[in-house]
Amino acid sequence: MLRIDDVTVSFDGKSALDRVALEVAEGEVVTVLGPSGSGKSTLLRVIAGLQRPDSGRVLLDGDDITSVPPHRRGIGLVFQDHALFHHRDVQDNIGFGLRMRGDSRDEIERRVGELLELVGLTGYERRSVATLSGGEQQRVALARALAPAPRVLLLDEPLGSLDRRLRDRLLDELAQLFEHIALTALYVTHDQEEAFALGDRVAVVGAGRVVQIGTPDELWAQPADEDTARFLGLGNVRNGALIRPEAVALTRVEGGKGGDGVVETVVRRGPTVRVVVRLDAGEILEAAVIALDHPSPGDRVHIAIDERGVVPLD
Repeated sequence: MLRIDDVTVSFDGKSALDRVALEVAEGEVVTVLGPSGSGKSTLLRVIAGLQRPDSGRVLLDGDDITSVPPHRRGIGLVFQDHALFHHRDVQDNIGFGLRMRGDSRDEIERRVGELLELVGLTGYERRSVATLSGGEQQRVALARALAPAPRVLLLDEPLGSLDRRLRDRLLDELAQLFEHIALTALYVTHDQEEAFALGDRVAVVGAGRVVQIGTPDELWAQPADEDTARFLGLGNVRNGALIRPEAVALTRVEGGKGGDGVVETVVRRGPTVRVVVRLDAGEILEAAVIALDHPSPGDRVHIAIDERGVVPLD
């Protein structure tokens, strides 16, 4: 088990992490979700041993590793920019940590072959890294981090530099991989979709603190506060309560008269459509409706709210 015990980090008198406490159980994937500047990457660096905390401890399986050098922690790290050796081939990249550890050539070749099969790159051993696509390079970076069989894997926005289509495909592959090998991992991202797709639990961070932690269903059903709700893409906050977009039903008003408001924007998101309505009183309300039947910009609509989708916020 990985345990972060009241870790604090400051830079030039400004707090980057403020008494952060977090636990990751063996075989659990926890995603750390937060905007830029929230402290999520600093937390990853502290765990990896790349940043010394001002106070607090990092414990792994009960051992205090706060002062242990990075290469002796048994922790794998995957960066957004991959950090591969572009002058070396795939096998040399994946086997780098094993060579540094003193493994034999036969052991390295066997392990590299296992990992290439795991990440879907069998036969790529002698391919130059520079000739690979972005998705293939990300798979090589993941295989390299997994090669020494780390006790914990840390991933710092590994899909952030990829285009949307490739990101979605690799997101599915990562989810399957994590489930297949029962990996203990901490995955940092600013993307709510990534966090919810990969995390057994999601830790929402802001201003250097863990604001809320829970399963994706728990966070979606009951955000801790208004800021968390808005960051999760749930913008209907009125009078201290969240109105879930899927609880808002819209009915077109024929003839353009009457109703409660006018549709401003319509954005398709897969099988659903996000519709933004400006109410006659001036407020904005978002609805998530099925793509088969939805109003268009300029339509006047009646609004009905399912009370089961109204969530009080602290």
